[in-house]
Amino acid sequence: MGKSYEQIQVGDQGHFEKTITETDIYLFAGITGDLNPAHVNQRVAESSMFKGRIAHGMLSAGLISAVLGMYLPGPGTIYLSQNLKFMAPVYIGDTIKAVAEVIEKMEKGRVRLKTTCYNQDGKIVLDGEAVVIAPKESC
Repeated sequence: MGKSYEQIQVGDQGHFEKTITETDIYLFAGITGDLNPAHVNQRVAESSMFKGRIAHGMLSAGLISAVLGMYLPGPGTIYLSQNLKFMAPVYIGDTIKAVAEVIEKMEKGRVRLKTTCYNQDGKIVLDGEAVVIAPKESC
């Protein structure tokens, strides 16, 4: 599981997939304190531009963290930076696939990765780039 800096090659990919549940949204809201009605109030959310409750954008971003910390590079990775662009809403019941692809090996064990989340229809819901320090040894 995971790769060391030396093992990583440009083009390597890792992914994690999860179906978003109502429980996920309420747990995330409770942990972060983000109780925005767009996430937790069906009646209010139905009158929004999304016509229903949506998952927190950072919940999808958290799936990228799972890829980086568990699969590529994997355990021991240090997350340095992330930029994100939220492209489409994520609804309860959507299955989100987070993908990280190595686009550059940098100095001092750093790795730049393209980070993308797709829904079950293949639509991009989140796009971005991350920089991490890869582990010196694979776990």
